[in-house]
Amino acid sequence: METLMLDNPKETPTDQVIVKALKRSFPAYRSFIDQITGEPYRLVPEWRYYNDGKSWLCKISCNKKTVCWLSVWGAFFKISFYFTEKTAKGINLLNISDTIKKEFKNSKPIGKLIPLVIHVKYKNQLNDVLALIQYKLETK
Repeated sequence: METLMLDNPKETPTDQVIVKALKRSFPAYRSFIDQITGEPYRLVPEWRYYNDGKSWLCKISCNKKTVCWLSVWGAFFKISFYFTEKTAKGINLLNISDTIKKEFKNSKPIGKLIPLVIHVKYKNQLNDVLALIQYKLETK
């Protein structure tokens, strides 16, 4: 079982800190951050320490809209999306992995939100993540 990393409230998640935690998955992380902060997305990643989870999480947003969350788990990083019942219907129409669609279909709602979590180890997984980001930006 993987361990949630970045649990020191006094150690801000810089690239130097994240590369130590992610090791081989760091190139995928760096590519992800570079892509979402550039054109056409122009998203803003914001690291914050959360006492309830005792770790640093990165909220990725566009203006005031939260698009997804990022957490670091050692061998991979997680990208977590949350959809409403209304917006969840469009996931099956996206050009993303059937595995992701199946896992999302079986996902248990958290209140009124349905989570979709992707464990990213490699750059080749980013196309699915970027498709979900684009979809999230287009939904209300």
